[in-house]
Amino acid sequence: MRKLKFIKKKRSGRDVSGKVVVRHQGGEHKRFMRVIDFKRNKIGIKGRVVAIEYDPNRTCDIALIQYDDGEKRYILCPEGLKLNDLVISGEDAEIKIGNTLPLYVMPIGTVVHNVELTPGRGGQLARSAGTSAIVAAHEGTYVHLKLPSREIRKVKDKGYATVGNLGNVNWKNEVFGKAGRKRHMGIRPTVRGVAQNPRSHPHGGGEARSGIGMSTPKTFYGRPAVGKTRKKKKYSDKYIVQRRKK
Repeated sequence: MRKLKFIKKKRSGRDVSGKVVVRHQGGEHKRFMRVIDFKRNKIGIKGRVVAIEYDPNRTCDIALIQYDDGEKRYILCPEGLKLNDLVISGEDAEIKIGNTLPLYVMPIGTVVHNVELTPGRGGQLARSAGTSAIVAAHEGTYVHLKLPSREIRKVKDKGYATVGNLGNVNWKNEVFGKAGRKRHMGIRPTVRGVAQNPRSHPHGGGEARSGIGMSTPKTFYGRPAVGKTRKKKKYSDKYIVQRRKK
């Protein structure tokens, strides 16, 4: 159990030189990081769910798995997974909640989460509470996935994914209630750009309520903040079959 947890180091959005690179971070409560098994690479070894736990570092719950070889690992807990349920990874696994299989053996319409973009790297897509992707089509060495954003994207079919929809669906309805709770989470206040001075934000300066003073809103770093902000020639454009709905 000790190897699965370690104390999270506080960085408060600073890089190695001490400069703030991510704003609005700092002051969080002391917490343990849980080592999550995103790769699910224990092929053919059955595991039993021995606990379902809260994880302060993510929106969904996690499940502690005891494998037949004695090893324990944390996985993301899908909706419907219960104590003492069995999970397994591999090409021959049953298409059942909590099992992990390569995408090429999954039939069209299968609901999955923790999807690998690069085979062997570990799951990167659909890892937040209540999210999932749907296998929409098979095309050569790729599988078309319908993502939570409604984007349809090609993913290599040798990558693994876990069957089911992630649990804690009602997280999006959570009301934080007070500023103090956000501070415990390590989230500092956000101030409107127009309320700042010109050195602190592109929208800053001017007398009284004078607006942003430019044709289009800008981010803190001076880049466009509205409209089409995606790079014109991004490496992943060739994998997108249908763009997300805004």
